[in-house]
Amino acid sequence: MRIMGKSLIGWICVFVVGFFQFSNAFYLPGSYMHTYSNGDQIFAKVNSLTSIETELPFSYYSLPYCQPLGGIKKSAENLGELLMGDQIDNSPYLFRMNVNQSIYLCTTPPLNEHEVKLLKQRTRDLYQVNMILDNLPVMRFASQNGVKIQWTGFPIGYSPTDGSVDYIINHLKFTVLVHEYEGNDVEIIGTGEEGLGVIERDSKKESGFEIVGFHVVPCSVKRDPELMTKLHMYDNVSSVNCPAELDKYQPIKEQERISFTYEVEFVKSDIRWPSRWDAYLKMEGSRVHWFSILNSLMVIFFLAGIVFVIFLRTVRRDLARYEELDKETQAQMNEELSGWKLVVGDVFREPCCSKLLCVMVGDGVQILGMAAVTIVFAALGFMSPASRGMLLTGMIILYLFLGIASGYVSVRLWRTMKGTSEGWRSISWFAACFFPGIAFTILTALNFVLWGSKSTGAIPISLYFELFFLWFCISVPLTLTGGFMGTKAEQIEYPVRTNQIPREIPARKYPSWLLVLGAGTLPFGTLFIELFFILSSIWLGRFYYVFGFLLVVLLLLTIVCAEVSVVLTYMHLCVEDWRWWWKAFYASGSVSLYVFLYSINYLVFDLQSLSGPVSAVLYIGYSLLMAIAIMLATGTIGFLVSFYFVHYLFSSVKID
Repeated sequence: MRIMGKSLIGWICVFVVGFFQFSNAFYLPGSYMHTYSNGDQIFAKVNSLTSIETELPFSYYSLPYCQPLGGIKKSAENLGELLMGDQIDNSPYLFRMNVNQSIYLCTTPPLNEHEVKLLKQRTRDLYQVNMILDNLPVMRFASQNGVKIQWTGFPIGYSPTDGSVDYIINHLKFTVLVHEYEGNDVEIIGTGEEGLGVIERDSKKESGFEIVGFHVVPCSVKRDPELMTKLHMYDNVSSVNCPAELDKYQPIKEQERISFTYEVEFVKSDIRWPSRWDAYLKMEGSRVHWFSILNSLMVIFFLAGIVFVIFLRTVRRDLARYEELDKETQAQMNEELSGWKLVVGDVFREPCCSKLLCVMVGDGVQILGMAAVTIVFAALGFMSPASRGMLLTGMIILYLFLGIASGYVSVRLWRTMKGTSEGWRSISWFAACFFPGIAFTILTALNFVLWGSKSTGAIPISLYFELFFLWFCISVPLTLTGGFMGTKAEQIEYPVRTNQIPREIPARKYPSWLLVLGAGTLPFGTLFIELFFILSSIWLGRFYYVFGFLLVVLLLLTIVCAEVSVVLTYMHLCVEDWRWWWKAFYASGSVSLYVFLYSINYLVFDLQSLSGPVSAVLYIGYSLLMAIAIMLATGTIGFLVSFYFVHYLFSSVKID
């Protein structure tokens, strides 16, 4: 069966080429190389405050921190950053290339009751300050049981075990790793904090410096506010060591004035520019990834053996015996035979809720195409974490443009079931609004929760209008275009006729849905290990960049879903159950149920630090949306392969 026509393949090729060009426009300036000279000014930026306990991001300046002299200015944000709740602002932290110094920033007015309560709450919720220098997140290190552990960001404060007094982090010791760049008559990107420099030819062989590392040691230091207020911002102060005694920490109390200072040390490093992200993207648990892949291969070989037996030993043997007989004998055998050969007149009978099935298969093709292309691009390095929001932005753009595939598949499947193109506009509209409508409903409900919490993760109203514009001005027209192309494509003809009166299905000892639900365990066994790493990267603030493994897992998952659905479809036909359409879809689509249950298990046992009903509601809402998308994608794989299997099987049966 050919679902895709030549015209659609042409559209896809044009789209892929266009996406390569379009994706370059979404690379943030920080993804390009910056070179600095001695003494060049470099301002750090601050991102939203985040915590693995609440998963609610908040603005950096929602706390009484020092503000820049020129006021707060937001950096350019792309669609992905806005949806993820990233709010990147400028900061007063100023560095001068290769100049080691200790700097005073500001002293706050006396803290009021609200500020003290907010600081203590953010400290006890383990909120982190996320700072960025030359597009590199700040990193801190610690030793625990002899093991070196690294985090991105640093805590707002420190809460002792007794919980009597909370202390704020008000002194930062930065270490900036720089690599000396030797000009050699090559083209480089000009300097500039915003990365908007012009490409120049360095013919004078002048050297420059690249920032290849950004580390911090956070400290709490109690200072005399009377002495500190006599200083001005960026005045030099004496360097201090992080105190070990709590009585030398800066407490968070009402009417307390907090002085913020920092010091910076530049250290030359052998790390080169292309390798500066390696420290953030270290692949942990590579053996576990390989174990997951080997485990999936075992499942595939097991199922492949079953499919091999079905095709070569059972189906072909029965077909050979059946075709050797003359028509009279075949008619006589029809009264004696059992199994799939008896449902030849009902196997292509239109299923119940056929419109919904067509729409779900079409949306599944759209989601599956988006996931596959995104993972391929990411595995090839086109979606670097240095370009914040690029991955999510790329996924949204891909989903919008793949609406043409959704409309095409939905309408063509509808034509196959009905034998006519009548009603294709309704199918196309339904396909364009089904999954996006579910996503908008869930995200809107979660957005009200975020609005109530005053979190930066809440989607602004303006972005809602932008998303609706993208939906109805790009996705919907493309889906309708794909539906129109589906009406012009070659119709898929059934190999056998359908009887007017449906055949009675024999009673079974157990409900068939139990077998369908059980079939989902095999695809889940293929992806559950990789799912753990994905959930950890999303909810524990880790970088996920092993897209090569993820691509392999996606291929293995596709094979397992196809094999599971074929085996289950054949089993249902053998017991004279001709209602295979929805069962083929849910045989592989039921993996989403186990994904959702595993997400709940991860919440209970692995995210024990996650606290509060708001955080739990957000987690469950996002997990539900992910499970629905997985159900549509995997169910589509199983259905299309099963349709091809049934079509091929009964095309070999010559019965009028």
